[in-house]
Amino acid sequence: MQKTLKEICSAYTTPQEIKAQGLYPYYRPISSGQDPVVTMADGHKVLMFGSNSYLGLSDDPRLKEAAIAAIRKYGTSCSGSRFLNGTLDIHEELEAKLAKFVGKDEAVTYSTGFQVNLGVVSALGMRGGYTYLDALDHACIIDGSRLGFAEVRKFAHNDTQALERKLKAASPEASKLIVVDGVYSMEGDIAPLPELVRLCHKYGVFLMVDDAHGLGVIGENGSGTASHFGLTKDVDLIMGTFSKSFGSLGGFIAGDKEVINYLKHTSRSLIFSASMTPASVAAASKALDIMIEEPERRENLWKVTNHAHKAFKDAGFDIGHTETPIIPLFVRDTIKAMRIVRMAYEQGVFITPVIAPAVPENDVLIRFALMATHNTAQVDEAVEKLTAIFKEVGVIA
Repeated sequence: MQKTLKEICSAYTTPQEIKAQGLYPYYRPISSGQDPVVTMADGHKVLMFGSNSYLGLSDDPRLKEAAIAAIRKYGTSCSGSRFLNGTLDIHEELEAKLAKFVGKDEAVTYSTGFQVNLGVVSALGMRGGYTYLDALDHACIIDGSRLGFAEVRKFAHNDTQALERKLKAASPEASKLIVVDGVYSMEGDIAPLPELVRLCHKYGVFLMVDDAHGLGVIGENGSGTASHFGLTKDVDLIMGTFSKSFGSLGGFIAGDKEVINYLKHTSRSLIFSASMTPASVAAASKALDIMIEEPERRENLWKVTNHAHKAFKDAGFDIGHTETPIIPLFVRDTIKAMRIVRMAYEQGVFITPVIAPAVPENDVLIRFALMATHNTAQVDEAVEKLTAIFKEVGVIA
């Protein structure tokens, strides 16, 4: 007898098993803004080291006021896609500012960052061509490649020699697109753009950089990875999201005007999705202004980042090859990672576990992320508590 959908889904019991052990670390409700100290729904206050709000703008009063003003003028929704009735004047204003910020001709915004990669990578994955992905690219890049018609080829993380071997094997006439994260969201390391650009020139390849975790953090005025290496002109497409440094929601892609025009008329996740809400557009636009006008935010972010890197290394943690405010604390054991997260929460530190399939089984880690609004005293408190916990669990000596 055929099983019902309920019966099929009921066979998936992993979350229930983890909950039974008191180790379930997800969907923890928060009842305050994404500040250095947050209040959980049960009233428990914790130091927040699990947020992507790198510049600490998610709870900034100026973003709130900009969002409120936009709602008053435009309402709560555009009630349609950008393609049809969902384009506002503030969408186009933000796109012009973004294009100038990242050094490209034009930009177009999507309602989420996930939809940017879904729509762009699939649209550019042309029949008879190849799409090359770093093994640790974000899930939305992988999903976008699956929706395209190009053959997908993965290469080992940041291994440009492995990539070159795959490029050599491809037809010289075929369309070829490399898509990488600028800053990798779990490991905190940076893509080797100079070598990737060299390969693109050598083999006639297009390059797209997902800079969701690089914008606001590295490059001139926080303009990202391409700027960080002085290679803005050599990167064909720069993608970004507003849910990290911009303290909002949405995403964009920037490049040559001919490419943006093509995407505006072929990218399905743009054409068939409702556009960014007025509040999200206004908040992202205000965040971009602040990002440029207040370099001290980024300076403090790097102050606490460098302090944390040293503190964790001195305490004996394995933090991999991170170069950014994203610090992986390698545990390499799923149950131990979940125990650590629970114990840290009980002691007032909010961190997140990263387990398979987000990372390989032997690379399970705790993700420790910093914001410009953190201070070194808060970092020291977290490092001290985590050091004791990691020792108790048996991860460090």
